[in-house]
Amino acid sequence: MRLKTEPLEKVIPEFLDHFYLAKSPGAQIAMFAETPPPTGSARADALLAAIAEYLIKQSRLGLPPDWCSHASRTLAEPWHTTTSTDPGMIEYLTFASPAEFRHRNIFTEEQPLRRASGPRAAALTSRPDVRQP
Repeated sequence: MRLKTEPLEKVIPEFLDHFYLAKSPGAQIAMFAETPPPTGSARADALLAAIAEYLIKQSRLGLPPDWCSHASRTLAEPWHTTTSTDPGMIEYLTFASPAEFRHRNIFTEEQPLRRASGPRAAALTSRPDVRQP
């Protein structure tokens, strides 16, 4: 990932597209082999570990790499990934977050990494009962 030169908002969606479109499980797990360098942002460092662990578990690729469990990959304070201050939204994110995010003190929606090119989208586009645009 080009974390030092590009914003996370650009790098993460591109990474997810490459991950979901990888030709094999081996190619997917190889994407996590190298430890990402510190970004200078505790949130970004924790988020990268959460993403790696979540994708590896969801794709049944085995155990996440050791760098995911380093203490620097967990936030000291809770981070609810919303700009809303509504207590209902905060409560929803707190309880809906996948464990891979929650145990790093990151609170987000229940499917935080879904993409139009992801596995669920591919399954839907191959179904004859789903009308294509």
